[in-house]
Amino acid sequence: MEKVAGIGGLFFRAHDPDTLGQWYLQHLGIELMPTREGAPVWEQEAGQTVFAPFPEKTGYFGDPSKMWMINFRVHHLDKLVAQLQAAGIEVKVDPQAYPHGRFAHLHDPEGNPIELWQPG
Repeated sequence: MEKVAGIGGLFFRAHDPDTLGQWYLQHLGIELMPTREGAPVWEQEAGQTVFAPFPEKTGYFGDPSKMWMINFRVHHLDKLVAQLQAAGIEVKVDPQAYPHGRFAHLHDPEGNPIELWQPG
């Protein structure tokens, strides 16, 4: 069976796409979609990617009107959390370390849930 090789993009609606895109670039280092030839593109490191539909009524994402949550792999969870908090962004770190890693949760300026994951 032929299968996909990975995620080639994440496209979603935003109230203010330019401002939200700049927030992701400034705080998480994610390059925006290139608009000209030779512009930088966000390059992911190879690694695990979990693809998991959740029950419609899950509370894991927080706000039930949000239909998705993105999980970003990170090398140094504590360093990134400190950086985000220094910028005035509320981040909740799960105090428990799991066999598969550590997690923290935050929301972008439009309330979309983000999970940070430092693999174990």
